[in-house]
Amino acid sequence: MATSDFRTAMIVDDHPLFCDALSMTLRTVAKIEDIRTADTMEGALNQLESYTPDVIVLDLNLPDVNGLDGLIRLKTALPNTPVVVVSSMADNRMISSTLRVGAAGFVPKHSQREVFRRAFDAIAQGQVFTPDNFVPVSDKDAPRSSSEEALSRLGLLTKQQARILQLICEGKLNKQIAFDLSIAETTVKAHVTAIMRKLGVQSRTQAVLIAQEANFANIVRRDETPV
Repeated sequence: MATSDFRTAMIVDDHPLFCDALSMTLRTVAKIEDIRTADTMEGALNQLESYTPDVIVLDLNLPDVNGLDGLIRLKTALPNTPVVVVSSMADNRMISSTLRVGAAGFVPKHSQREVFRRAFDAIAQGQVFTPDNFVPVSDKDAPRSSSEEALSRLGLLTKQQARILQLICEGKLNKQIAFDLSIAETTVKAHVTAIMRKLGVQSRTQAVLIAQEANFANIVRRDETPV
């Protein structure tokens, strides 16, 4: 895929001047003309219900997200759409954490246009982009916090599994979940088994504890319709 194959994009950032500047940059370096913006994660997810961009550009510092959970929410909503993090929090630990969670690349917020050009070229070719001075931080050098570990595990869940886990967190039984989602109870049981396997736990209670560690209530929208 060439950079010009990116036809549509969404920028999620609550700073209007930066959104305008980044929109101009994307039009110049990536030839993207259809660019939508959102200043909150909720606003972005509302738009993504009827709009699937080729690429998403995300600022981590939004009023309605906590840490990396905005990235998880986007990856849960559109798992096949690359998400490029553009942030002023560009230390090696933060970059490493975003890549673990599933970012397609990380660009420091005030980078020159040439850096954005190289980033979109790399991502369009299926590569992961990092800044020139980036030094990966391994778990051995800087072990992940419990919340980072929880976010990483939750990132393995499908959209349907994420919704079911939220309902489990609300205290609902399999029968109630099946009714809420209009699916068979046996299907719910299969999803619960898959959820526990992906989270590396043996019980629903342990799954709930991991979800709470990552502030999962903010990751999955309550009115989301699973697919």
